[in-house]
Amino acid sequence: MAPHNDAPSPAGSFTQGFHGLAFRQIGNSNLRNSDSTPNSIYSDPALNDSQYSSSHSSTSMDAEDHISRPLEAGVYVPTICFFDPVTEDLDTATIASHAVRLAKAGVTGLTTQGSNGEAVHLTHAERQTVTATTRSALTSAGFSHMPVLVGCGAQSVRETVQYCREAYAAGGDYALVLPPSYYAPLFSPSSASVLEFFRSVADQSPIPLVIYNYPGAVSGMDLSSDIIIQLSAHPNIVGVKLTCGNTGKLNRIVAATKSGKTQSPNTPAFLVLGGSADFTLQSLVGGGHGILAGLANIAPKSCIELIRLYKANKFAEAQKIQEVVARGDWAAIQGGIVSTKAGMESWLGYGGYARSPLPRPTTDESARWKEGFRELVTLEKCL
Repeated sequence: MAPHNDAPSPAGSFTQGFHGLAFRQIGNSNLRNSDSTPNSIYSDPALNDSQYSSSHSSTSMDAEDHISRPLEAGVYVPTICFFDPVTEDLDTATIASHAVRLAKAGVTGLTTQGSNGEAVHLTHAERQTVTATTRSALTSAGFSHMPVLVGCGAQSVRETVQYCREAYAAGGDYALVLPPSYYAPLFSPSSASVLEFFRSVADQSPIPLVIYNYPGAVSGMDLSSDIIIQLSAHPNIVGVKLTCGNTGKLNRIVAATKSGKTQSPNTPAFLVLGGSADFTLQSLVGGGHGILAGLANIAPKSCIELIRLYKANKFAEAQKIQEVVARGDWAAIQGGIVSTKAGMESWLGYGGYARSPLPRPTTDESARWKEGFRELVTLEKCL
């Protein structure tokens, strides 16, 4: 979830100054169906745990798992990673069921190993398990066409390429990549080191890259529109997620990357996504192609409806939904993955807790997060 402030932060753009293991299946998933969870906003029953017990015994994907899945305009969801509440082992049954629920809601694509997926809390092998679980669940449920993006950011070119190769082996279609930041003061002038990093990774990655511009995760490093536009020329760099909240930057990137390129409205040559649901409408007005936003874990239909209304030229109705979405997103932004999981537990009947050392919310905190999502969930139930 994007922890940006109330206003976008155009300052600080990064233009100069910085030279396969299987895991234990959880027997009883925390995901409960609508019959046992009255507050659930979903009506379809939870998937049977045993449905996935055999298909996830390996993270190696078959050739048919690597069919062409173009990045289309729409709503992409950085999925939550679920854990057993006692052991903190991966809960693959809930990971699979949640992916299918989002697909049935009509989202365009899913992302594993993002901030909402607690990628920094997972081993290499666990990351592969999560991605393979997600890909297999989608295919088994009839959503083989849906692209899966995989967070592959690391501090060196070498490890980032390794993540990209592992993502491909696990069934991922695209790699979502943060810029390196730990040694940023030592980078060569005019952003040359960052340009070289992305180009080197793109040259070696078996799957195309989507740039992840998230200053909050990389010590404040904020890639400028100039840098992103330069990188967009690489044939294996196909999009960007802008969690910086800078819609002016988004507008410039869209304008520059569509010039002289063959594209369709639904399948742009370079996909430009807002990184948070609270500025979806602003992103669309600026020419953006949709969002990749954690709030869609809780309210996918609301995010989809907002975009549908905008495309139908129903701007007043879209604005009303954007207001509700923005208020709901504020609860997610303030509490990050902790509040998002608490909200899911309260309203969907599953969610669980983040891995240590992230804290578990108190009873009062859970009640506060539940209230923060109330208006949004009410809207979601009506769609």
